[in-house]
Amino acid sequence: MFTGIIQETGSILSIAERNGTRRVAVAAPTLAPRLHTGDSIAVSGVCLTALDIGPDRFHADLAAETVARTSLTRLAPGSIVNLELPTPAGTPLGGHIVQGHVDSTGTLLALDPVSPSADPALTDWRLQVEIPEPTRPYLVEKGSIAIEGISLTIAAWDGRVSTVAIIPHTYAFTNLHTLTPGSPVNIEPDVLIKLALQRTQQPAFELTVDYLIANGY
Repeated sequence: MFTGIIQETGSILSIAERNGTRRVAVAAPTLAPRLHTGDSIAVSGVCLTALDIGPDRFHADLAAETVARTSLTRLAPGSIVNLELPTPAGTPLGGHIVQGHVDSTGTLLALDPVSPSADPALTDWRLQVEIPEPTRPYLVEKGSIAIEGISLTIAAWDGRVSTVAIIPHTYAFTNLHTLTPGSPVNIEPDVLIKLALQRTQQPAFELTVDYLIANGY
């Protein structure tokens, strides 16, 4: 489990086909020394397994599901990615529950300073992302969302576009400042909202004679 609090930004070194699989190499100067083979690490919100770890980098194989649902294979060498190690049990939950299971990729529509005349390092930013239709039912205003693995709060939601407020630290410390309109971004809605919606869609239990017979009554 992750919390969406980014610990480091790394960069894509390569994405290559390798005996029927796709392997990505990621530079991670701070976190790589803390990894062991088989450890999980979130790369821009995608939970991957660290392999072939070096002093300042690691590799990971991308499953077909990862290729289909995320933006990782659309990145190029040099692209900046957000990195986070799993949250140890008993530590503060700084963001929200993030599984690293990306539902879809949204499209970045705009990332604009709230105060255009202010120092870019000091102003808040307004991020707008178009959410793919299958993911829209899981979003609510003031609910949590992970965008590129970053734990964020939905400031406004019109049923298609999610607007999020970005503080200066998040803008500078994550890969958001490297993105441009049209960029694909990984989206993971709050799993608690997904579970709640699933519960409401379950048919109400009905006690019937057939149920009693099937269960030995």
